Amino acid sequence: MPNIKCTRIIFAPQADLFAIAQDYGVRLEWDSFSREMIFLDGARQAAPGVRAWGRSRNGLAMEVEYITVNPPTVAAMRMIRGPRFFSQFSGSWKFKALGPDETLATFNYHFTTPWKHLRPIVDLALSYLLSREMDRRLHDLRRAAEKTDILRRVTAFRDPA
Repeated sequence: MPNIKCTRIIFAPQADLFAIAQDYGVRLEWDSFSREMIFLDGARQAAPGVRAWGRSRNGLAMEVEYITVNPPTVAAMRMIRGPRFFSQFSGSWKFKALGPDETLATFNYHFTTPWKHLRPIVDLALSYLLSREMDRRLHDLRRAAEKTDILRRVTAFRDPA
């Protein structure tokens, strides 16, 4: 099972960064990979057992179930339904405070493809593509946190004065 990992230091508080990463109300503002995202079954936020559905900009859709949500450090999910080139897919987004306004964001994805004999080639190609997308998402998250007012808006909503 391939494991892909991308990291980036982002100059933003850990809790605020986690908040904009998991808040579907603002996620589409910064996440250029995603085009649609919704929580299912009446859920309003990520929590263990909560299912969510999303469609990427390339049209692929995936339904996931959150298996771990521990603000402000980690959210992890596994695929319930998704593109046929994955027989299994899981991922985690981790946030580690390096200082009051500095966070190490780490995205980890794991997957299995259904074609046993083609795995060496397919896994290599998918690993490359996923790595590029993960790096782009981390770039998007960093740009949003450091160069827009998204953190201020989310923090103001969470902690009214």
